[in-house]
Amino acid sequence: MKKEKRYLEDVGMKNLPFPMNVVSKVSKDGQFTIADISISARIMQEFEADWIDKFIQIVHNHRDRIGTKTLKVNIKDYVKQLNASTVKIDFKYPFFIEKRTPVSKEKCLVRYLCTYSVKSNGEAKPTVIFKIKIPCITTYPVSFEKSGGLFGQLSTMVIETESKKDIYPEDLVALVDKHALVPIYSFLTREDQEFVIQKIHSEKKTSVVLVDEVKDELARMQNIESYKVDCFNFGMLHSYGTSIGTAKSMWIPGSSFEENEI
Repeated sequence: MKKEKRYLEDVGMKNLPFPMNVVSKVSKDGQFTIADISISARIMQEFEADWIDKFIQIVHNHRDRIGTKTLKVNIKDYVKQLNASTVKIDFKYPFFIEKRTPVSKEKCLVRYLCTYSVKSNGEAKPTVIFKIKIPCITTYPVSFEKSGGLFGQLSTMVIETESKKDIYPEDLVALVDKHALVPIYSFLTREDQEFVIQKIHSEKKTSVVLVDEVKDELARMQNIESYKVDCFNFGMLHSYGTSIGTAKSMWIPGSSFEENEI
């Protein structure tokens, strides 16, 4: 009787720091950064421990063309050289966006943490997922509008998208900043600080409303095939965090807009 072939899950390596180029909307040449590379593969049971070196070797073979623009093509080499049924590669990296403060219009760089993931079996079109963490300020839900009783909380929006084309980090940050009570800056002048404090105490935007508004805009983007939105909140009055989230998938009935609603 022929022996059934078996597979090992998640054979690979994690968090290899490596320089690379990632897509940027404001720079046609992309943005250079340092990413942590993780690779997992489903490989025959005959896999031997010294094959781990192959993961590192393949990365270095692509050293001059490694990045988010090329990963969808290069991943086929990983599948072939590892003799794997599927391979998944994650690039985790910081991405910097130049922003202007709300009043003084001073320039400042803000860091956002991104993950670019590609999964392939070497034959079908690779699956590409982009995730970004975007900090912002929302209204603490039990604060009151009268007598200056509104106050803010730090929130982190985590947006994960699967799309037909590359999604730019700048676009997702702009989307959250547009709907957040206050965006995050790395620098604020005194007049900027006064403006932000006044806005936090006079306007209301809870994380529930923020998630709903961001979700509505993502649902109308035709290039996005599925998305996941989570908001994690860190209030000042307790030692725990709260969260709210939503998702759209082609497998979830009613999770996308009808044609006449767009």
